[in-house]
Amino acid sequence: MKALTLAALVACATSFGAIAQTSTTSPMPAPKEVDKNAPLPGANSFTEGQAKSRLEENGYSNVGKLTKDDNGVWKGTAMQAGSQVTVSVDYRGNITRH
Repeated sequence: MKALTLAALVACATSFGAIAQTSTTSPMPAPKEVDKNAPLPGANSFTEGQAKSRLEENGYSNVGKLTKDDNGVWKGTAMQAGSQVTVSVDYRGNITRH
């Protein structure tokens, strides 16, 4: 009898632990609204890697080499929806397609 009670207690504790550790993933945040005047000139503190990550987080893939122009805007190419596009990332993180 004690063995049965102990087995039931262990089973309950194990089940509770599994339930307590269950997690859910939160939905992806809504895309940030792009300034209608983007890309905006300004002192860009993003590194090339950060600009590339921003593009990838927003659905772009195969991001090519990015170069910063005289206005502080990162520019390059990337793939989106099966097409190669020219993209820009300004100092505020606005992404524009050309």
